Amino acid sequence: MKRINNPMEIYKLLNRSNCRECNEKTCLAFAVAVFKDKKQLGECPHLAPNILEEYGGDIEKPNTIDEDTAQAVENLKKRISEIDLSAAASRLNATFFGDKLTFRVFGKNFNVDSKGNLSSAIHINAWLAYPLLNHILEGKGVPMSGNWVPFRELPNGRPRAGIFQQRCEKPLKQVADTYTNLFKDMLEIFDGKKVEQYSGSDISIGLSPLPLIPILICYWKPEEELESDLHIFFDETCEDNLDIDSLYTLVAGIVKMFEKIALRHGISKDSKASFLG
Repeated sequence: MKRINNPMEIYKLLNRSNCRECNEKTCLAFAVAVFKDKKQLGECPHLAPNILEEYGGDIEKPNTIDEDTAQAVENLKKRISEIDLSAAASRLNATFFGDKLTFRVFGKNFNVDSKGNLSSAIHINAWLAYPLLNHILEGKGVPMSGNWVPFRELPNGRPRAGIFQQRCEKPLKQVADTYTNLFKDMLEIFDGKKVEQYSGSDISIGLSPLPLIPILICYWKPEEELESDLHIFFDETCEDNLDIDSLYTLVAGIVKMFEKIALRHGISKDSKASFLG
């Protein structure tokens, strides 16, 4: 089975005569329909037999981001089974008992056994499992410094700073702008701790999504002619305990979670009662 990455690769297999015998207006439209699983490649009457034989009438398309992340999680689980989990627990200041490493995630116990199986009182998503397993495998156990820095000032953060701002800080600011009361409540419900107002922000709350990986979320409310603002800060030692890609995945996942909660429970006033009820 051949892998096809986009409709144009299908289009190149066709004779491009736009004969319409497939009931599509153009060969390009047919290629798009095949890529979207609305048509089968064999519905083109002009394909050479060797093409149909080579592609088997079916096409393997690239995985989605979620599928790739899920596969990466499975690969990391295999690596977990190959390490000394008790030594990892000692390195990360976690506990190890009964074949399980346990540490706190958002204030809740999170368990990983020697086969890489995960268990917790909270829902486990791939965006959380992926950085968590990487943290166990690669984290050096470097103590936090207490010095907050933006994503771009992390050792490998600058090349990804633009996408971090667009996919993490910008959408989280939109949640804070639209559901300000609920936003603050969500941070506190996920074991967020109030931090003395950082850089004059109206909301300054620290989260601990992983051990030794604290993040600080600061929000400035709009004031007179000034727009609102939001920035996410990290302890400057974060990359010693989690690689930059996993750190981005973790925060992007948190933002998606907050967006979903806001859409489901968000109202402009009395948000906490709505969320908890």
